[in-house]
Amino acid sequence: MSDNINPLANQSANHPADNIANNIASQQTELQSSATELTHGDIRDFVPSENCLDGKTILVTGAGDGIGRVAALTYARYGATVLLLGRTSSKLEYVYDEIESFGGKQPAMLPMNLEGATYAEMQKLENLIHREVGQLDGILHNAGMLGPLTPLEMYDVDMFAQVMKINFTATFMLTQALLPLLKDAPHGSIVFTSSSVGTHPRAFWGAYALSKQAVEGMSDIFTQETQNTTNLRFNCINPGGTRTNMRAHAYPGENPMSLKTPEDIMAGYVCLMSDESIGVRGQVVELQPKD
Repeated sequence: MSDNINPLANQSANHPADNIANNIASQQTELQSSATELTHGDIRDFVPSENCLDGKTILVTGAGDGIGRVAALTYARYGATVLLLGRTSSKLEYVYDEIESFGGKQPAMLPMNLEGATYAEMQKLENLIHREVGQLDGILHNAGMLGPLTPLEMYDVDMFAQVMKINFTATFMLTQALLPLLKDAPHGSIVFTSSSVGTHPRAFWGAYALSKQAVEGMSDIFTQETQNTTNLRFNCINPGGTRTNMRAHAYPGENPMSLKTPEDIMAGYVCLMSDESIGVRGQVVELQPKD
């Protein structure tokens, strides 16, 4: 047998899976080089074109309140079909009616309590979306729970588990369950919600800070694992201090009129769901950076 022939090495070099991975990586390089590189400032100041989300289906968790509600309405105004996920059906119905009132594409309501939802239920949701809608182009993970602001030494362990489940574990479970649909999208976008106390953990913010730190890590790992083999992109948004009920609970003495409204910060949310952000991956975008 010749010394210069390694049959196994030769088979590996020509394996169909290797060729597929190389083709995807090549396509990714071409897409990223052709897409305009966006800075975080570009994302914050993004000026959406009319119907820039036309043809996309976007799922929003926590869609009944605050930033989630406004994001769902905004996505619909720019042409997306919005899937409204939340635990309170009456709130989802209100958002549904708002979208229909301005002529947006018919949304869908997906009542789900993320705290108690099982992975099997999330897989059934994936099947439902596949069967009834046929596609999923993006997820905005907006649902969240603040929990008490108290030292970790005194943090109730059951409450800790509840906050981590809603803010982190359920977010992971839902992302994993919906990945088959997102991989089929031309440019699937997954946007997680973080916080300043996730990027820089702060005393007394307990499970909330830890859950947001975990979310940023999850986004980073998903990015590393998918960036060379899929068209998916994972990013985090830190909305900053915004006029929401959660903010009011965290800072009860703060004047809410001093804060931006959810409507004021929507440019970044639209940008990360639009094809303008195809080359943006693994980022934590602060929508209200401190000078």
